[in-house]
Amino acid sequence: MAGYAQAASVPESAPADLWTLGSIGVIAYILGNVLHEGVGHLGACVLTGQTPISVSAVAMECSRDNQFVLAGGTVANFLAGALFFLLGRRTGSRHPHWKYFFWLAMSGNLLSGTGYFLFSGIGGFGDWAGFIQGLEPVWAWRTALAVFGGASYVIALAFLLRELQPFIGLRGRVAVPVAQRLCWTPYLCGGIVECLAGLVNPQGMILVALSAAASTFGGSSGLFWGPYWLPGLQRAPATQPLPIRRSPAWIAAAALLAAAFIATLGPGLRLSAPIHR
Repeated sequence: MAGYAQAASVPESAPADLWTLGSIGVIAYILGNVLHEGVGHLGACVLTGQTPISVSAVAMECSRDNQFVLAGGTVANFLAGALFFLLGRRTGSRHPHWKYFFWLAMSGNLLSGTGYFLFSGIGGFGDWAGFIQGLEPVWAWRTALAVFGGASYVIALAFLLRELQPFIGLRGRVAVPVAQRLCWTPYLCGGIVECLAGLVNPQGMILVALSAAASTFGGSSGLFWGPYWLPGLQRAPATQPLPIRRSPAWIAAAALLAAAFIATLGPGLRLSAPIHR
């Protein structure tokens, strides 16, 4: 009887519906994209007295770029990540779908923000490569970006995996498949939707590779390989995990939002006439 009671106290993996996980991922990824381009870059363009020319899923064109505009997207991601962390902590176990959404939105923003430093440092292009343009020696600044980006990415990923524990419950190697289901599904679904939006952008396939694919599949790649780290990161005891059961409301919302995102921000929105200097 004692052995039976002990076995009964070990939590099992909770239901995690793939359609719902993917739908929540699509919404979180689209939100992260809008925050980066539409709030961060566009907002910084307006605040610095410049004129926004256009905004799309892969770029925001400002009448004149400056360091504040270039940094605006990443700053917006970090601020949003902090907000979603607070919202997730305040969301109780009675609302597991919302709690998971806040975790995923926090993850996308933090991984995108930290990953951009690494991306610009190694590749020599992107927002932060433009931010350090003109600073010498170039190799030292790029190295600093890459080192800072890599270190902050690893720290952020370890933190995010620990925050996922309420949905996993299990400890050790048996937790890895559960974490993979929770991380891989939104990673693939959100990345595919963003790449589809990039495909209809008139600026060409280069932006699909450098912006849409790099920022989603590349920037959020920690969601793909991170679950393998989980057994070494877990600190909390095993608990009954929160379930993510099928939700027609989340699925319908994701379908409608994805269609609107691809149709509008995919080709881009013209906000004003180009300014020729």
